[in-house]
Amino acid sequence: MAVKFSGCLRGVSAFSILSLLCLCGCSPTPAENKNSVVIWHWMTDRQPAFEELSRRYEELTGVKVTFELYAPSDAYSQKIRAAAQSVSLPDIFGILGEKRDFSSFVKAGHILDITPYMSADNGKWKNVFFSKALAVNEFSSDNTYGVTPGIYGVPIDITTIQMVYNKKLLKQIGGNPNRPPATLEEFLALGPKIKASGIQGLVSGWGEVWMVDCMANNYAFNVMGKDKVLATIRGDVPYTDPDWIKVFEIFNQMQNSGVLANGLVTMVNKNAEQLFANEKAVFAFNGSWCVNVYKGMNPGLEFGAMLPPAVSSRYPMVIWGGAGSSFMVNARSSRKEEAVKFLRWLTDREQQVFLAEITLNLPANKDSLKKISDVLAQFADDIETSTHPNVWGGSEFPAVVEALDKGIQSIVIGEKTSVQVAEEVQKIKQRELSKKNSK
Repeated sequence: MAVKFSGCLRGVSAFSILSLLCLCGCSPTPAENKNSVVIWHWMTDRQPAFEELSRRYEELTGVKVTFELYAPSDAYSQKIRAAAQSVSLPDIFGILGEKRDFSSFVKAGHILDITPYMSADNGKWKNVFFSKALAVNEFSSDNTYGVTPGIYGVPIDITTIQMVYNKKLLKQIGGNPNRPPATLEEFLALGPKIKASGIQGLVSGWGEVWMVDCMANNYAFNVMGKDKVLATIRGDVPYTDPDWIKVFEIFNQMQNSGVLANGLVTMVNKNAEQLFANEKAVFAFNGSWCVNVYKGMNPGLEFGAMLPPAVSSRYPMVIWGGAGSSFMVNARSSRKEEAVKFLRWLTDREQQVFLAEITLNLPANKDSLKKISDVLAQFADDIETSTHPNVWGGSEFPAVVEALDKGIQSIVIGEKTSVQVAEEVQKIKQRELSKKNSK
């Protein structure tokens, strides 16, 4: 499962759970060659590395592993949905979607519970992973999706979403390239200097509303703490609460100060990455995958990673993080044992180091970090204190998330106030709760 961090991994709509559930009684796929495993994926940047690892594995075991690439991610997701409906999924695949999409596949019997394999030998395999990487692929005993508790996916890398800063440009506007702004007050103070310099401030793919949602969650956790955020999702705290209005107001403050780039709310992340890589913006809000992206665009770029500047010292600044990309085993495959063996090999230290060096993605194996770059290490530092909606045990109504994200866009462009957005979001929340309770 992808944690939906980059623009290419986000925005996969939920499909009909009913159409999947009706497949639970279907017969397994016919037996096929045990000496081959087929994997479907969407990761264009990793195909050459995957092919090299496939070659090594066949040389070692005699088992041929074929990585079939389907891109872009929307096309991949359509193929996965169609294969689920026709019960023709490959031996190994990934899911691009939210936890509810993931749960639909599990409940339909498409995904193997790999808990027994992870737990064997006193948890030898399980213990190689960052706990937050596994959490994205795990359903706890109190999950609200109706899934039997267990681990249903294998993370192959991890990611965190933070801010990055151009060291040269930060120095140019009077900042310290060795100490980026740590508080919102320090960050906002740079606004007039950014305006005067004629360069852009913070760029990000806020035209892809999930990235707005990510930063809003960062500040919600920092302002009110995890418990109150989750209480809001349950419906116990309204979005008109003063703490939520304070969160919305942060975006208004950023806009008024001048630290936000022009056209930010319509910007797609690829354009934001180009602006930052071409040294036309001081800051960017992006995920650890950007290290590879920026290298391809501008190998000489000097930048560092930083947490979003904190507003409060009462609660920590919690960022989104966890498994970046994960693979699942087809529970109906006649080759599932071989599939599990390959995934175990793929996540061993040597293979994880190779993937990290070639693709510049953070390895999911926590013993494989020694050779990563300084900036990747900065992204990795906070993985164990990260969070993500996919590990909260429940999720906000999609209509509420959309209203919140678009409301923040409206605040940034000056169409609505923070109070207006809070009231509109809460109205939709009440509507969705009423619909749920009436069922």
